[in-house]
Amino acid sequence: MIGVRAGQRPAPPLQGSGKEEVVMTEPRPAFTSFRDRLLKRQRLFGTFLKLPTTQVIEMLGPIGYDFIIIDQEHAPLDRAMTDLMILAARASNIAPLVRIPEFTDANILSALDCGAMGIMVPHVTSVERAKAIVRASRYAGGTRGFAGLTRASNWGKVGATGHMAQQDSQVAVVAMIEDQHAIDKAGDIARVEGIDAIFVGRGDLTASFGVDPEAATKVAEISGRVAAMARDADTPLMMLPTSKADFGFVSDLGATAMVLASDHGFIRSAAGAALKDYTS
Repeated sequence: MIGVRAGQRPAPPLQGSGKEEVVMTEPRPAFTSFRDRLLKRQRLFGTFLKLPTTQVIEMLGPIGYDFIIIDQEHAPLDRAMTDLMILAARASNIAPLVRIPEFTDANILSALDCGAMGIMVPHVTSVERAKAIVRASRYAGGTRGFAGLTRASNWGKVGATGHMAQQDSQVAVVAMIEDQHAIDKAGDIARVEGIDAIFVGRGDLTASFGVDPEAATKVAEISGRVAAMARDADTPLMMLPTSKADFGFVSDLGATAMVLASDHGFIRSAAGAALKDYTS
């Protein structure tokens, strides 16, 4: 059953609903443990969020999602809205990651000071870029700017040195491999110290082949190559399965952190299914 982990019981049916409400009845690990769970290759489920609202996040918490990815790259999410969405995720015990629109130190710092537990960076095409991303995300050995009174520091509760150490140990850095000219470099990128996971961006890769009828086959082969390089580098793999069959495919590649669609996708799918149900 979606949203229920091993050893957990779904809540009893709502009175008069006729349906079993799928919610968590036992606490899952704290959202602050996301990076640790990712590195341990625990099975994690998340989704992309593109709607500028906190309410979707509040719904996902009781269902049992482990993380959300706030998508600044492809959605109209400014810093103020991102801040509220991160607040909602932390309050709902879901690890908030932010896919920044492009790599800059400022974009990373903004998301992390707001309390993001992970950064996803699109179009990582070189080792140099990967190293720069890690530096911007870390205090020790890095260049992350310091602010002592932020949500990330629990508003100063843990002190300056405690905050820096805690952030360096808890913030996950995810590099997206989604450009054809980055494929051969994926193994070296995955080996960069501080890159915690590789995400294979099959959407952009597929689009890069245009109308090529063999695009799907080529992207599947590329995915296998990148997965093998990540495995050789001992770096976790994140992917977005598009179906149950594809879930099996990416699982076989070694992906353990799964991104299930998006809020847009969930709404479109549910709305379409409801209309079909009532008109067929």
